[in-house]
Order: sequence, then structure tokens, then C-alpha cells
Amino acid sequence: MREHMFVVLLRFSDNSGAAGQHMAGHQEWIKRGTDDGVFLLVGSIQPGPGGAVIAHGTSREELRKRVDADPFVAEGVVTAEIIEIAPGTVDERLGFLL
Repeated sequence: MREHMFVVLLRFSDNSGAAGQHMAGHQEWIKRGTDDGVFLLVGSIQPGPGGAVIAHGTSREELRKRVDADPFVAEGVVTAEIIEIAPGTVDERLGFLL
């Protein structure tokens, strides 16, 4: 059975000025996602309009709950878009998806 992969785009909103006061909670949220094995990669979108997460090993519904629990999302610092990808052809380094 193929596992779907997800790309989560976290784009700064008009409330981006509140990022500093929610950064610790956001960093804890990232750590939980990586510790749980759901987040494969977390980083900044360049040149700086927000961040992105590559996730797998979860359902869209569970990922939506996880994303909604991010303090940045809950406090309106960012808007979140979840893009679901059904892998067809992958590099051998991503063979776990097939």
C-alpha cells in the first residue's frame, strides 16, 4: 500500500508580528511532529514568507488536527495549506512511500 505524502505550507498572515510571542510553542509543535516521526522536513520558505513541512505516516484528518494545534496556526500568525501527494515515481531514497 502506498503512503501519501503531505506538504504543509505555513504562510505568514497579517498577524505575523505576533510570531515572537508564540515561537516557543511553535518550536515545541515542530519537535513533537519530528519526534512522532510524522514530520520528515521542516524549514523556511525562501525568501521568508513562511514555512513548510513535509509529512507522512498520517492521514489528512490527523494531519489537519496536528496543524491546527500549532500555536502559529491557532493564533493566526500563519495560514496553513495542506497539499496531499500520492507518490507514483520516487527516487530510491523515498522508497518507503511505495
